[in-house]
Amino acid sequence: MTHPLIARLETDLGWPRLTDMAEVAAFTARPGVHCLFVPGDPARNLETADAAVILPELRQAFQGAFDCALVDDAIEAELRETTRALKTPGFIFYREGQLLGDIQKIRDWDDYLARTAHILSLTDA
Repeated sequence: MTHPLIARLETDLGWPRLTDMAEVAAFTARPGVHCLFVPGDPARNLETADAAVILPELRQAFQGAFDCALVDDAIEAELRETTRALKTPGFIFYREGQLLGDIQKIRDWDDYLARTAHILSLTDA
């Protein structure tokens, strides 16, 4: 069963759930910046619920500078291995198919702001 705070991202915010690597490639290749939320197992990792609340707030703080999608359990391990973003919960950022960077585990709000600003600055290059 999906944690209610994760389910809310799909039902209330309309974020897609990516269930295979082809969907990941298609979503991240679109124009703009994209963030994939890799939740991890909310039953084993209590930080997962926190991350499900933080990411929408982070997106709002950056005035929608990126869109978001959920990574399904079925491909989570493969995506983490491919991107080397091994710790969960994690946010993995892309710009038009190119991996920009990631933020792993729960952090202080100021750290999220600084890291996200840095990652988004990479899109200007």
